[in-house]
Amino acid sequence: MSALQVSTDKDRLDIGLIHRFLATEAYWCRGIPRGTVERAIAGSLCFGGYVDGRQVAFARVVTDGATFAYLADVFVLPGHRGQGHSKALMAEVMAHPQLQGLRRFSLATGDAHGLYAGFGFTAPARPQNLMEKLDQDIYTRASGQP
Repeated sequence: MSALQVSTDKDRLDIGLIHRFLATEAYWCRGIPRGTVERAIAGSLCFGGYVDGRQVAFARVVTDGATFAYLADVFVLPGHRGQGHSKALMAEVMAHPQLQGLRRFSLATGDAHGLYAGFGFTAPARPQNLMEKLDQDIYTRASGQP
């Protein structure tokens, strides 16, 4: 088992791989257009995870670098799961200098609560204060998929 190497160099990211995973395997954004993924990457602090020089993991953080951050699009490719890569990736995210001293660091997950709890994430202290505008079907509707 090779160790995961993490880089924030956007030039190393395999945009095709990231788009394919998000569009076809990620439950949170199936059908997402490649252009949307490219814009999201351009506006985020990105973390690529690499084994033997090949990308196998990804995470991005939307932040102002001072008061808040939102963690999104975290994944490890199926063939590389169970090797500690998600923990290694998250350790790098949480240690990044731009993400220190933030008042709020949030995320949404449907299945990885245990992973994120290990890094200090909890359910919102005051969920009644949080609001969202969510359009879960925006990508499938735009592409004409059912």
